Amino acid sequence: MKTMTLQEIIAARRVVTQYLKPTPLVHYPELSERLGFQAYIKHENHHPTGSFKVRGGINFMYHLPQAQREKGVLTATRGNHGQSIAYAAAQFGVKATVVVPHGNNPEKNSAMRAYGAELIEHGADFDEALALCETLQAERGLYYVHPCMEPALFHGVGTYSLEIFESLPDVDAIIVPIGGGSGSCGAITVSKAINPDVKVIGVQAENAPAIYRSWKTGGHVETDSCDTIADGIATRTPFPLPLSIIKKGIHDIVLLSEAELEDGIRLALRWTHNLAEGAGASPIAAAHKLTETLAGKRVVMVMSGANLDTETLKRILGYQL
Repeated sequence: MKTMTLQEIIAARRVVTQYLKPTPLVHYPELSERLGFQAYIKHENHHPTGSFKVRGGINFMYHLPQAQREKGVLTATRGNHGQSIAYAAAQFGVKATVVVPHGNNPEKNSAMRAYGAELIEHGADFDEALALCETLQAERGLYYVHPCMEPALFHGVGTYSLEIFESLPDVDAIIVPIGGGSGSCGAITVSKAINPDVKVIGVQAENAPAIYRSWKTGGHVETDSCDTIADGIATRTPFPLPLSIIKKGIHDIVLLSEAELEDGIRLALRWTHNLAEGAGASPIAAAHKLTETLAGKRVVMVMSGANLDTETLKRILGYQL
């Protein structure tokens, strides 16, 4: 697959809606007043796994041939994608093996194990965990579900953008976190097909800016590290499929400091009364840097996930036991 199409995303929705309910798109008057535009949150944090990624996992597992289902699947993750695969695998009776880096979010690890996945810890970050998958695939005969290069994942994730346009046809801008890029690619594909005037704005961490730098330079830029609180967008390497779509269709990418990402989590709690992980809160944090650009517009911010571990949350809130 060299690109995505609206037709493929529509086809994925026929699958996804059999297993998942549409997530709410909520207008927040107080937040709108604060930001100077009509602020809407797409609550992907309300999925059973607490993240948008489950849409892709369901669509992928549905299309996996029975012979491969019997052998099992393998993937790498910082958490949300892994939970997606583990959850979907459980729905379809498939054995899932998930590789995570050492020091990964312990609560995400616990959730993946609870869904029945075998968890393997390897490497210092997502990219090093990913590298182990090729070896394990050969050894075990498992289907390697690459988090950023598997078409069915992208098509499934793209269904949340269809829901945005159905709920708010006159949307002016969509702000979405960029990690591997599936969410932003879905928003770009759907927006181009339905209303090319809609601006899709990505968000990355200053400490993990690989796609931002690649977009800015027109090349393929990798970073030496991706040390950010927002583990959902902590990647060092841009992958060809999402990068090609992002380069052609993204309107802007906002970089956030660690302090701004933490502030986004606090803002999400204050103004929406929802717990958002770093990546999920990043659109709200980015919106505060775009108030002049988006003044008076109808803006959707995608709260992509809620899986923030308790210890990090206590630190950010300044809570002491």
